[in-house]
Amino acid sequence: MSPRRVGGRPRDGSDLACPIGRAMMDEAPSQSERERTTGAGTGARAWWAVPAAEVAAGMHSSTEGLTTTDAAARLRAIGPNSPRPARAVSHLSIFLRQLRSPLILLLVFAAAVSLALREWTDAAVVLIIVGASAVIGDVREYRAERAAAALRSRLHVRATVIRDGSPTSLAMEDVVPGDVVRLAAGSLVPADGLVLDATDCCVDEAPLTGESFPVAKAAGVVPPDAPLARRTNSVYQGTSVASGTARVLVVATGARTEIGRLAGSLAQPAPETGFDRGLRHFGGLLTIVMLAMVLVVFAAHMLGGRPPAETLLFSIALAVGLSPELLPAVLGVSLARGAQAMATRGVLVRRLHAIENLGGMSVLCTDKTGTLTEGHVEVEGAYDAHGEPSRDVLEAAAINAALETGVASPLDDAILRAFPTRLADLRKCGEVPFDFVRRRVTVAVTDRDGVRLVTKGAVAAVLAACRGEARERAAWEARYEAWTGEGLRVVAVATRLVDAEAPCTREDERDMTLLGFVTFFDRPKAGAAEAVRALADLGIAVKMVTGDSALVARHVARAVGIPDTRVITGRDLDDLGDEAFGARVSDTDLYVEVDPRQKARIISALRARGHVVGFLGDGINDAPAMRAADTSLSVDEAVDVAREAADFVLLDRSLDVIRRGVEEGRRTFATTMTYIRITTSANLGNMASMAVASLALPFLPLTAGQILLNNLLSDVPAIGIAGDHVDPELVARPEGWDLRGLIRFMVAFGALSSVFDLCTFAVLLRMAPGTPATFRTGWFVESLLTELVVALVVRTRRPMTQSRPGTFLLVSTIALIAFALALPYLPGAGLVGFVPLPLPLLATVVGITTAYVGATELQKRWFFGADALTPACATPPSRGGA
Repeated sequence: MSPRRVGGRPRDGSDLACPIGRAMMDEAPSQSERERTTGAGTGARAWWAVPAAEVAAGMHSSTEGLTTTDAAARLRAIGPNSPRPARAVSHLSIFLRQLRSPLILLLVFAAAVSLALREWTDAAVVLIIVGASAVIGDVREYRAERAAAALRSRLHVRATVIRDGSPTSLAMEDVVPGDVVRLAAGSLVPADGLVLDATDCCVDEAPLTGESFPVAKAAGVVPPDAPLARRTNSVYQGTSVASGTARVLVVATGARTEIGRLAGSLAQPAPETGFDRGLRHFGGLLTIVMLAMVLVVFAAHMLGGRPPAETLLFSIALAVGLSPELLPAVLGVSLARGAQAMATRGVLVRRLHAIENLGGMSVLCTDKTGTLTEGHVEVEGAYDAHGEPSRDVLEAAAINAALETGVASPLDDAILRAFPTRLADLRKCGEVPFDFVRRRVTVAVTDRDGVRLVTKGAVAAVLAACRGEARERAAWEARYEAWTGEGLRVVAVATRLVDAEAPCTREDERDMTLLGFVTFFDRPKAGAAEAVRALADLGIAVKMVTGDSALVARHVARAVGIPDTRVITGRDLDDLGDEAFGARVSDTDLYVEVDPRQKARIISALRARGHVVGFLGDGINDAPAMRAADTSLSVDEAVDVAREAADFVLLDRSLDVIRRGVEEGRRTFATTMTYIRITTSANLGNMASMAVASLALPFLPLTAGQILLNNLLSDVPAIGIAGDHVDPELVARPEGWDLRGLIRFMVAFGALSSVFDLCTFAVLLRMAPGTPATFRTGWFVESLLTELVVALVVRTRRPMTQSRPGTFLLVSTIALIAFALALPYLPGAGLVGFVPLPLPLLATVVGITTAYVGATELQKRWFFGADALTPACATPPSRGGA
């Protein structure tokens, strides 16, 4: 028999005139439409605020389902019920995208120059560095596709759908808007829809909302601005039925569902992080400086009548000498060491580059359920009618929970864990099952006193069946309100003796005696409070972002040490414009009753205010926020989608591992910035000195090949910076990119280097006049010595003697100093244009180097101020760049 039509003749999905129908069947809804269907909007598109019959009519369906013909037409029109597949992206396209970085382009340029000069070793080293860096970026981006795939893999289920008036089992992909679906305990909800009718139906919506307790579902309407967690008449794809049954009218499928939008957000490119942006701006700065140096030096030499080919190679070699060729290698080694160290501390690093952002994190936003809390309900306490702790109340509740025949709830499970009762001495002789009208369940048991009823349920429902004076009832209700104000869930327990001969009925639930109350809460994780305090000591503000209620969130916040006075709800958030919200975002500690879209908006607003933001979550609903954050963390027990979206997975249940991970991230960032400061300041000074000298000398101060050799040898110890010791003060507070500070450092220390270089030129011209080979050899040795030794000075803000360098850095520096002094006298030195130096000249070069080290130590103390332990070359974490 064909189902009756409510809205006129049957139509397929391409011919829906009603606004509600168009909203649900739209193949590609706009951004504003998507926002309205998530709860922020009002009107026809807020389908949960419209009677089900009206929604069905607008979709040219009925409350009795579709025909097979209509359903097939709709499936052809709108596509299968699965998250919209992401556009296919190949490894090759992602790999090539990595090469667009200015720093990578500089290194490619350096390799090309080395090849032109037939410096095969230099070219090979640079190309290997470029390839390794691009591969790391390729792997990092390609993994993002796996998150969306994991989300889709969760949904390969079947559903019971009413077609042609009869129930039919179909693949979830074949469900279309307008279908009527039957749900039962254990069912995975196949699509977003409205409840037509329900019997004791509770749905576990934790994957979408973070709510620990299943939500009771019933037919009806809710306000259009109700957050997802409060839409009691709606069910959503990817959630599951914990108990009862229901019939649901499908309203949205595929990419138009809440979970479909989450899958779509995971397929989008991740926003640029603070460290990546800083690195990009730094590469852009070097590019400008290099181009300016090439043009100025080349033009000046051409005006001086120098040979064009030699001048061009010299100018390019100067520019290449300015670039930190080993930065990707140093960064890669630092990240690999950091990942290994973090793994031993209980943190699995899924994306290496995120380590830098973890160290620079200034705000950590965290979900509540499963991250700050255990994620399951526990008994907080049992109290008698006067509010005093009572074991008898817990025992009575356990008897009720053990003997009732309905589907066990999380509250029943928690009671039985707290009081595993033995039933040998009890005999059940009746039951009044739970229903959503009475909101209580009663069992009748026989004991030594006769037949006793034990009732358990919602506080108001149980109190309605109890006798008591007005003063007593006021005290009970005040006590209940105080508990709920602390974020606790409460049930009441009552009892009454009845006639042993009469059957147990609803009419017996009267004149009962209130035994007391059982309170429940989602227990904070062990060590959560200590972790929050430790993060605060590291300069990281912790903010809770949850779909749960303000009362529950405040209770957990107090338990773990998060301030609970500054709160914004999801509804408040939608009422605030971007500018007004941006002004409040940094000062708010708790964001409650928020949906996934709002979580991502919070993260974006914090980043726009200059914070480096981390997000800790474990549910599907957390995935968009995790993607929007600079760095994202999850826990080992999280759903697969959250783990795939995360940069880090915490293997240890103790959240203290975050603190240890942050410290390791800061060490990695510190070593990276140390290399950049050492290399760029030394290179800038040397290359600028050489450019000036080349204009005054009748010959080039160094050949292009000698410049590249100098750069390569001075970079060898730099690899050891990845394993260098980091001073404790660099780990105590977050540090971020400060391009202006870096420029000041480069100019200040580069200028000092140039001063000593020019002094060296004057000494060489006096002691070796008219001999280009001796001049070049002497200056090569001085330049290499100063770059090697000064690295030990500027690697720390402390006096050099108060900060021990890493073993490899120290040993390799000493070895290369010996090599530099011996190089002019080694066999084959003439192949690169070197000649033996007179000993007085070599001693003078060593003396100049020693004076330079002392001057650099003095300038470092001036640059960093009177307190050399205070960071001055970097600011608190920022978005990167100038």
